[in-house]
Amino acid sequence: MNTPDRPQPVDLPLLQIGGASAGADGGGCGDGCGCGDGGEGYDLDPLACGLDPDLADLLADAGLDPVQVEDIAHLAIEEDLDQGVDVTSVATIPEDAVATGDFTAREAGTVAGLHIAEAVLSVVCTDEFEVERHVEDGDRVEAGQRLLTVRTRTRDLLTGERSTLNLLCRLSGIATATRAWADALDGTGAEVRDTRKTTAGLRALEKYAVRCGGGVNHRMSLSDAALIKDNHVVAAGGVAAAFKAVRSEFPDVSIEVEVDRLDQIEPVLAEGAELILLDNFTPEETREAVALVAGRARLESSGRLTLGNARAYATAGVDYLAVGALTHSSPILDIGLDLRDETPDQPEA
Repeated sequence: MNTPDRPQPVDLPLLQIGGASAGADGGGCGDGCGCGDGGEGYDLDPLACGLDPDLADLLADAGLDPVQVEDIAHLAIEEDLDQGVDVTSVATIPEDAVATGDFTAREAGTVAGLHIAEAVLSVVCTDEFEVERHVEDGDRVEAGQRLLTVRTRTRDLLTGERSTLNLLCRLSGIATATRAWADALDGTGAEVRDTRKTTAGLRALEKYAVRCGGGVNHRMSLSDAALIKDNHVVAAGGVAAAFKAVRSEFPDVSIEVEVDRLDQIEPVLAEGAELILLDNFTPEETREAVALVAGRARLESSGRLTLGNARAYATAGVDYLAVGALTHSSPILDIGLDLRDETPDQPEA
């Protein structure tokens, strides 16, 4: 995703997003939702219904499952309320009070998760709310830059504030870290990609954030592709034996084989390996491996990788750098919610 270093905020028209229904089941259905009355233009599976259809479409276009996003949003809010209410907001804010809030970057970085933030708000908001989008996921932002403006009932906005920010800050942190790696590899032909070292329940969102930061995804699950690692090799009796076993049992699945020595490469190439993971190779050993493979398979480096040596591995000739830290160790991007002071000016005495 190519974005300018300092994108200017894009002033978009206010969009009406459906709020949660007032019933016990909650949900994010707006007026156009096709759940209860079969709204015109929509023929939705009841199990898929909940989020505003336009928002659901935006999530789907981003490669996310709207139902899964809604489930995560519900889980986040339910965890925060713990079957109760937001006692602080209920006690201090009139029920009919309305406010405008700006989600604003406190530091420079790459943003990810804006539509997910909207999904969380749609779960907690008891009425429709207005959204003004100033940037898009994948954009680089500066400290002080507005990302999203929301106008809705004040209680709802503050009740959803922390759950919304938890996800938005987390995903933007992953995107920001990934962008640093992508920048380090720029022009080398190599790409940074993630691993399965993700937060339980958030894998799809975290891998989406990697894409927003300019990285690419490895397999999403154990069933997507085979990755033969050291313990599989021990259990199978050797690298080549493990490869043969997977190919025999699952002939159509793609197979990546991890090696930690140069002498393991030729046997797996002979079996037909198309992707080889070079585990804990030095840059010099990596160059030797690239020369040995000579284009017969794609290569991925893993272990010993840092931003400082990333380019050395990339220029050695590998196709990918596998970086688990993108999803397991990236710090959050500091983003906050600021309510606007909309108190009318008092006339002078």
